[in-house]
Amino acid sequence: MSSEKEGRGLGRVADRRALLRSVAGFTTLPIGAALLSGCGEGSSAAAAAATASAGTDAVAMGAGRTPAATTSFALAVLPDTQFYSRYATTDESQQFQRKYGSTPFDAQTRWIADNAAAYNIPFVVHLGDVVDQVGKPNQWTIADAAMKNLEAAKVPYSILAGNHDVLVDYDYRGSWDQNSGTDAQRNLSAEPYLKTFPASRAAQQATFRERDPSGFHEYHVFEAFGVRFMMLSLSWRISDAGIAWARDAIRRNPTLPVILSNHQLLNIDSDGISPLETEYGKMLWDKLIRDNDQIFMTLNGHHHGGARLSKTNDFGNVVEEMVVDYQMAYQGGNGLMRLYEFDFGANTIDVMSFSPWVVQKPKASLNQFDRAILPEANHRFTIAMNFKKRFAGFLRFRPMLSTTGTPILARVQSKLLENYVEPVVPVPAAPRDANDYPVVPDTYAHWRPMPGRDGQIVQVGDTLADVASGFTMARVPLVAPALVDDVVWSDDHHALSSAGASILFRNTDKRVARNSSFATAMDAGVNGRSFWNGYTVESFVKIPTDWDPALHRWGNMLGRCGNRGLLPGFRGGDAQASSVLFAISSLREVQWEVVPASNSSYPQTNWSGEIIRNSWYHIAIVCTPIAGTTNAETIMYVEGAPVMRNVIGATGMRSATNPGPQPWILGAGWWDGARKDGFYGWLGETRLVGRPLTPDQWLTARRA
Repeated sequence: MSSEKEGRGLGRVADRRALLRSVAGFTTLPIGAALLSGCGEGSSAAAAAATASAGTDAVAMGAGRTPAATTSFALAVLPDTQFYSRYATTDESQQFQRKYGSTPFDAQTRWIADNAAAYNIPFVVHLGDVVDQVGKPNQWTIADAAMKNLEAAKVPYSILAGNHDVLVDYDYRGSWDQNSGTDAQRNLSAEPYLKTFPASRAAQQATFRERDPSGFHEYHVFEAFGVRFMMLSLSWRISDAGIAWARDAIRRNPTLPVILSNHQLLNIDSDGISPLETEYGKMLWDKLIRDNDQIFMTLNGHHHGGARLSKTNDFGNVVEEMVVDYQMAYQGGNGLMRLYEFDFGANTIDVMSFSPWVVQKPKASLNQFDRAILPEANHRFTIAMNFKKRFAGFLRFRPMLSTTGTPILARVQSKLLENYVEPVVPVPAAPRDANDYPVVPDTYAHWRPMPGRDGQIVQVGDTLADVASGFTMARVPLVAPALVDDVVWSDDHHALSSAGASILFRNTDKRVARNSSFATAMDAGVNGRSFWNGYTVESFVKIPTDWDPALHRWGNMLGRCGNRGLLPGFRGGDAQASSVLFAISSLREVQWEVVPASNSSYPQTNWSGEIIRNSWYHIAIVCTPIAGTTNAETIMYVEGAPVMRNVIGATGMRSATNPGPQPWILGAGWWDGARKDGFYGWLGETRLVGRPLTPDQWLTARRA
């Protein structure tokens, strides 16, 4: 590549790896019998009594607490905690505890409880997706215990249900969807969220005022420097009746500035930075926000990363909309949360994303993806806001300002980094030539497209060279409706792939089974490999901007011919499928599913988080045998980051038999005698190695 292109390519790699380190990286219950069901509690006597008290002037910051001398206060925000709840359970082998001796959800709420007084934190906001799997009681237990840290310290909080916290999570597409999937259509007595976080539990907060009749939506009133704020928290898919309740709650509190928290409102564009409005968010804007001048700020999770949109309401005033969600960062979010520092003297809201968990991890466990503070502009920024002018339409703004103290976020950052040294981030080196990669022993196959044929159609029978063992792949004969020009050679490639080229699979359409693929010959020696000593599988992948789950979900990058149900002893599901599935799921996750060699009874699966369209990724799956056993730990790495959802189980991967070893497939999968589930996008060089490799031996490294 030219130096200019090389620089741009490496820049994109660095940007993407920074994104992985912060927001788009990947993550490798008794329900409290004493808690009452939340069914109908929004109109209970307790809620009514709380409502009656809303007009009083005394709004607690937490019993017995007084603010430290400062010019500002801070709002703590907990984005989607779903993976923290899931992977701390025994159901998932307590992955956090085993690796780090602690858990991120607990670390977040303990940090808030321990520091609320010192940093003037009067209130905490949870943005929903409290758990990952609504039907798993142990996940609710983890969440319950974490939020009890705040209750024990008497730090008030609001909480809401995300789509993962409700039994039916239909998305919103348009106004017609208000007749299905909202709080109005739920069986309230069956909802685990309402059992774990009922109105009776919310009413224990000093700031609590009311829940709606469904029990899913609530509002609180907290105070700082004599200024009272409403926190209006709306759970997933609010009904029209719920919106009417929210409007009425604002009407009954006509002088309160309102912060609206919600699970979904603002999205993030494909660049990972720019704001993108959603249909649901636009509906809330039209029905609730635009004509309620008191709503000056919104917070939501659900969409992965961080972005901000300033939007003008019907009064000519700006509403600051912000999305923050770190669930797809390293380790399911790596304990990242936010502080919003409101400085009445400076007329600013200063925002910082940080992790109280990272700084307490064992030092030996830290790697380049561990960061205590996120410095990027979409995670660390300042909003200029003239509070007196912004609130003038409904409030005479007269805060009781202190004249001493230092800004909160600066103190938080200083304290966090006091005994923490951020790991060194390796700087990737560009390939010096087409063979600048580590050649390693036990490479069973290494298929490499070569540059110089950009845009040329791959004809049936054209080959993809195996530079390691000679097990060439060839494009297989067409099956209608596939056409010959559905596959072309491309010079587009990952900046760290020295091959300098890829294969572009076009026009794939799952609805009509349109797919194309390559395959090894029937007698290729690699077909019979079962990788008993572990393995490393590497590939480079990029999916297009117009990737559509309706057309392209479960598109397979690599597989093996033959039904896995024919393997001796197989008892798992989808017996007609291949013994190897390397695919992009309906949620744009990378799936690695194999039938192990040492125990062929059931398949085991690794999952990444959501990958971004139009970005190159290096995927490595490394299976490392556990000494003295027939088991192994299999870890998927995406751009060098180990994902959260990994496997400890049997080792190797079994070759499907029908009746003997079957060919490998590139660009499609297998289902009951035919190639199915074609891949849509670019595939770069792909390598199979019969042992675990370390990152310095991967294709993204350079030869010695």
